[in-house]
Amino acid sequence: MSMLSLRLPESLHRKVRELAAKESISINQFITTAVAEKMAALLTEEYLAERARRADTAAFDRILARVPDVPPMPGDEREPTTSGRQPNKRLQPTKARKRSQSRAGLKR
Repeated sequence: MSMLSLRLPESLHRKVRELAAKESISINQFITTAVAEKMAALLTEEYLAERARRADTAAFDRILARVPDVPPMPGDEREPTTSGRQPNKRLQPTKARKRSQSRAGLKR
């Protein structure tokens, strides 16, 4: 375990102390958890960016081309956009989704 000297403005220190007490944990544990949460968020962002760089858009388009073009199920319609652009049809529900819902026992 390593030790770190940290300078905090008094107002921030006071709030950390209050929140740690409210959670019944030490200030050290509170700050350690906060750092871990921030690291997880940043590392997840990096991971997703790396996965996006490796994406095979041609394969994605081939797979999407196999999905039937059907209207959305009742209640799944998209709201009209305010920008005047038409919604992307690829994002609307499909028969494939209906089949998977049916298999999962979610059929309406």
